[in-house]
Amino acid sequence: RYPADMRLPRVAHAYLCTSRIARGTIQAFDLAAAKAVPGVLDILTHETIGDQPRQVPAIYQGGYLSDSFRPLGSAEIAYWGQPIAVVIAETYEIAREAAHRIDVTYAPESRPAATIDSPEAVTQPLAPMDIDVGDFDVAYAKAPVKIDTRYSTPTQHQNPMELFATQCVWEGDHLTVHEPSQYVNNLKFGLAEQLNIAPERIRVISTYVGGAFGAKGFLTQRTALIAMAARRLGRPVKLVATREQGFTVSGYRAETRHHVQLGANRDGRLTALKHEGWELTSRADTVAMGAVSMTTRLYACPNIVGRVNAVSADRSTPGFMRTPGEMPYAFALETALDELSCELDMDPIELRRVNDTRTEPVGGLPYTSRSLMQCFDSAAAAFGWKDRTKQPGSMRDGDWLVGWGCATAFYPTYAGNSAARVRLSADGRVHVSSATHELGQGAYTMMAQVAAEELGVPVEQVTVSLGDTDLPPAVVAGGSSTTASLAPAIMAACDAIRARLGVTDAAPGTVSTAMATSGMGSIEEFAETRAPGLPADSIKGLYRGMATPFGGVHMADRVQFALGAQFVEVRVHARTHEIRVARAVGAFAAGRIINARTAHGQLVGGMIWGIGSALHEQTELDERNASYLNANLADYLLPVNADIHDIEAIMVPEEDSLVNAAGVKGVGEIGVVGVAAAMSNAIHHATGRRLRDLPFRIENLMNET
Repeated sequence: RYPADMRLPRVAHAYLCTSRIARGTIQAFDLAAAKAVPGVLDILTHETIGDQPRQVPAIYQGGYLSDSFRPLGSAEIAYWGQPIAVVIAETYEIAREAAHRIDVTYAPESRPAATIDSPEAVTQPLAPMDIDVGDFDVAYAKAPVKIDTRYSTPTQHQNPMELFATQCVWEGDHLTVHEPSQYVNNLKFGLAEQLNIAPERIRVISTYVGGAFGAKGFLTQRTALIAMAARRLGRPVKLVATREQGFTVSGYRAETRHHVQLGANRDGRLTALKHEGWELTSRADTVAMGAVSMTTRLYACPNIVGRVNAVSADRSTPGFMRTPGEMPYAFALETALDELSCELDMDPIELRRVNDTRTEPVGGLPYTSRSLMQCFDSAAAAFGWKDRTKQPGSMRDGDWLVGWGCATAFYPTYAGNSAARVRLSADGRVHVSSATHELGQGAYTMMAQVAAEELGVPVEQVTVSLGDTDLPPAVVAGGSSTTASLAPAIMAACDAIRARLGVTDAAPGTVSTAMATSGMGSIEEFAETRAPGLPADSIKGLYRGMATPFGGVHMADRVQFALGAQFVEVRVHARTHEIRVARAVGAFAAGRIINARTAHGQLVGGMIWGIGSALHEQTELDERNASYLNANLADYLLPVNADIHDIEAIMVPEEDSLVNAAGVKGVGEIGVVGVAAAMSNAIHHATGRRLRDLPFRIENLMNET
């Protein structure tokens, strides 16, 4: 069951009252009408809870929380939709009615900075993210072919189907929390600091999560408030945030701006590359994904500049959304490369082939494996790229202009420290446990399959427990890192079981036979594994809920990426400018694929997500008050079945023994990365018009020249 489905005895219901301004202070509350509603049990405001919960740093400062701003910490208002009161009542309906009766007097400050382009927003260069190789200015000035373009991507929200929910129940001085989470140990230890109690007194359970995509990755401010309410009342309290509230109770994909300059020789070889990004953040936290660390390492080039800027506005703190930095930064670079290929009159695949590299150009480090051109060749063959005519507007089907475009997909291979416990019973049954998470990506299946292969038993004989802080700790289920992080720990525990039985291989039936004749009722082994590149003492962080995935471009002696090639066919109506995606093909090299079915589902789902990011998704803001105008699933556009046609995902065989003991790279996010750029390039091929701002809408195409 999902956390909100847990039926706790005598549970009370909470409802958030949120701010209707984005910047200012609360002058006064009038709670009389709310308290008069029969069934109201308690109302929490900054005036009633004192200095609790404690201030705890955000993850960006080495702490636990998704943001550092404490909503009920004072009278300050920092963003529209900020929780300013919590009403607890006998039923959800009573709590909601009372919350709507709270009368708040505000003292608004000056016009808020609503977007990254607002005059009131403050730009801060992030010098630690600077990248400088060679002499870009000289090389760019001398380049015979140049591209100088700007791109933008909007605010987007994850909108998982399962709403943000929390249930808290105290039994004496012990707290149990039921909450959808990608990282239960983070919640446990962060909540302990907020409530100033020992972590051993907290248990967090999250066995199934109905979608997360980064939004449920880390502790949010709501959990401590519900825990406090439950303690004050002496009974369980349940909060289910509304869909609208879900737009501000957690993070989101920040809007970005990009400036890309490319210089190249006539043969297409890059001589100069500059990528500068601007990312929106809150005034409380300086957050930037800074994916120039990846775009500057993707192709061979001797002169490189990378810059990242955080732009503070009166908004809640952004966070991680599937391909947090990779998608927007790839959109800019891969569209610019297509523009360069047009200037060179060169096939875009060949442009990437000319600039392919076995070592990344910033630090000169080798890729553990790099099958990029194999992906392009495989996807191009499946797509029929050889039949593409070069001239924009030259392919047509009746009233529909047909365009074909392609782009590179990339995603760093992350892995974190993790632990697992494996028990083998005399009857050959196996149980695997770890505090990782099932988000719909197939964690239960992966854990069972790895143990089955390592012990030579049918997968049907393996059961799995996860999503509980009473189990061995695991890293956050994010960054496409779950398999890369956890599979080595499961493998190590299985190795230890085989060693105790004196079995050297995992041929089917060998381990079970040895177990049956051993006279032991069961064997249980615990294993913890440290991710490649992490220091020896980093394992301690695993037991404090602070370990995070590590890898990608942050290794000392190598870089590790999953890579792919994505192709899209778009059709643009010659008169109405309606844009349709007729088909999409992606080929991906991601190391060892443990389960082809779940991997295929992740890749296809990612490509659908990419289509939505490019054609539909945009969180609309009212710049007068920094409020969200479409904080619901009726107005926040998402692709539906009618928008999605033929999609093909190809897994290119790849062996990589350096990334981790399991040889896996992760496929949960890479399917998203290159779609928007491929679509932009396809639209240009169809119409001759270049769209540089997401999402692609009819009005944008009509206005573009």
